[in-house]
Amino acid sequence: MTDKDLQAREKVEVTTEAESTRNVPVYVPAVDIYESQDALVVVADMPGVSPDNVTLDVHDNTLTLRGTVSLEEAKGRAHVQEYGVGDYSRQFTLGRTIDQSKIEAAMKNGVLTLTLPKTDVSKPRKISVKAS
Repeated sequence: MTDKDLQAREKVEVTTEAESTRNVPVYVPAVDIYESQDALVVVADMPGVSPDNVTLDVHDNTLTLRGTVSLEEAKGRAHVQEYGVGDYSRQFTLGRTIDQSKIEAAMKNGVLTLTLPKTDVSKPRKISVKAS
């Protein structure tokens, strides 16, 4: 294990031109992206977001994911606050290799897992050679 493996990553707040209807910061969720023979898998960390508060949209080859956090009333005056609470938003441009009609999503313990299946054309395949 290296020192790089142990370093915490700060949340990055999104700044947009559009005005929000909620008075909370919006963060970019950290993601890991894996590729298998059949799909791309995107794992996004969105702590505090319930499955009912996740919105996924695909429009013009852009996948947009949003997570809304339910805010709790403060129990007192905060003296130190190291963890920022807010919503999450991130966009991805999808290539032609993704079958957009078959995208699946699952949410568990604040972790969103998206499965982006590849089209049959983009999947690797073996071509058999016939003897003539």
